[in-house]
Amino acid sequence: MDIQTLTFLFVGTSFALYIGIAIWAKAGSTSDFYIAGGGVHPVANGMATAADWMSAASFISMAGLISFMGYDGTVYLMGWTGGYVLLALCLAPYLRKFSKFTVPDFIGDRYYSQAARTVAVVCAIFISFTYIAGQMRGVGVVFSRFLEVDIISGVFIGMAVVFFYAILGGMKGITYTQVAQYCVLIFAYLVPAVFISILMTNNPIPQLGFGDMLADGSGIYLLDKLDGLSTELGFSEYTQGNKSMIDVFFITAALMVGTAGLPHVIVRFFTVPKVRDARKSAGWALLFIALLYTTAPAVATFARVNMISTINGPDGQGTLYEDTPSWVENWQQTGLITWTDKNEDGRMFYSGDERNEMSIDRDIMVLANPEIANLPAWVIALVAAGAIAAALSTSAGLLLVISTSVSHDLLKRNLMPGISDKQELRYARIAAAVAIGIAGYLGINPPGFVAQVVAFAFGLAASSFFPAIVMGIFFKKMNKEGAICGMLTGIIFTAAYIVYFKFLNPSANTADHWLLGISPEGIGTLGMLLNFSVALIVNRLTLDSPQHVQDMVESIRFPKGAGGVQAH
Repeated sequence: MDIQTLTFLFVGTSFALYIGIAIWAKAGSTSDFYIAGGGVHPVANGMATAADWMSAASFISMAGLISFMGYDGTVYLMGWTGGYVLLALCLAPYLRKFSKFTVPDFIGDRYYSQAARTVAVVCAIFISFTYIAGQMRGVGVVFSRFLEVDIISGVFIGMAVVFFYAILGGMKGITYTQVAQYCVLIFAYLVPAVFISILMTNNPIPQLGFGDMLADGSGIYLLDKLDGLSTELGFSEYTQGNKSMIDVFFITAALMVGTAGLPHVIVRFFTVPKVRDARKSAGWALLFIALLYTTAPAVATFARVNMISTINGPDGQGTLYEDTPSWVENWQQTGLITWTDKNEDGRMFYSGDERNEMSIDRDIMVLANPEIANLPAWVIALVAAGAIAAALSTSAGLLLVISTSVSHDLLKRNLMPGISDKQELRYARIAAAVAIGIAGYLGINPPGFVAQVVAFAFGLAASSFFPAIVMGIFFKKMNKEGAICGMLTGIIFTAAYIVYFKFLNPSANTADHWLLGISPEGIGTLGMLLNFSVALIVNRLTLDSPQHVQDMVESIRFPKGAGGVQAH
């Protein structure tokens, strides 16, 4: 069978599986809809957490970033992995003991303020929509290439599938769907990596293969060859960093603390019966995440070497257009690869200087990797199914955050406290439906490539939620005035900086114009520091939090016991 037929088969089968799980795990109450009834096994919850956390940015775009940026792209590896450890070990047990399953609920009760709750709801929705734009963009990229439909149609298909299992099953349906999605995405990521590692280095372990010698008998190490190719073609050395140390630090920190403040990951620690189970599921999730994250640098390196070799030809002088590799021709049809014959010699040539004739979207690297390496058609189709699983799993988790923020935190806990459980469930589903529509629009009109958009979401989470959560747990005197002012300062500053450099004045988006040399991807760290500073100053100028709140904070510092979740 050809690639398109196999892709239809693999993707269609996975969609049928997701929908079947949603029907089986239909939510019958708000407890099912919000936290899957609190009865998920730690191993299953670990898989679901890994799928929720490893979005299209992790599956599709991270290796693409590393492939194009080299050493500098590893900030995404360090930041996202370190952030998960920070969340799992330092914050999640305390939030679980507090027994409020949403960030706005925690902030509203901890800071004894409906205004604080409302600010947190706005922040959660803003962050989630920013994040989900990247996921829908990823869905569109996959559909446009492998199913040969345009990106808009691809986004609509993805919306329809997520709509079905997110609205019908809520967190219960999403959790078990994400278990299946994790299995699909990790298998799809590892299989081609192992294949290519064997072909290029005779080493079946990709994590070791990309640092091994080439299998062609030349005695040259793969990374040495890539460094040589890069400098010959006008790029900097692949293993050499070019970013300033301050920007590397700020981007890594923004991704790290942003991860710890992401609401769709935090809620995962409430879907298990006990605090002990939350810790266990965090450990399992870290193991499942590590399988993909330790493989990404290898995938990036393999793809980079093969891409340069196939475009520029064996002699390094370019490839005649009539001899264009099939993968280039296939991706040209999507508009994600373009060629301009500058010297009119009829040859394609890729370089990092004025000789360059190719424009290659970095989001295609993982998806195109099996094609570039001439792997079997079923492997290519498998990668397509895995990419869609990664995008849809995170999209569903984010949509649930938006839905919960509206129905539970804004309506039930704030504007309409008298609504019944059934009415709240209805409002949750309506909010999810509206959110899917907005998410689809953002997927069709994304504000950047997948990992870039996701990095912005992490920056917004870092500058708004992280300080409020940390001070809420570890500084019992922090009051509502300080928390509200800090959150508003952090998110407004960070959002304004990103909007200015990415949308209002993109020509100024260079290190010469950045504040203190900090890029928009790393500005969330500075926003976080401003949040902390403003919150502490305002707290100093106003009354400390009430004594009963301080006693409550003192009690959650010892995360023992079941910590049963309170939905109301």
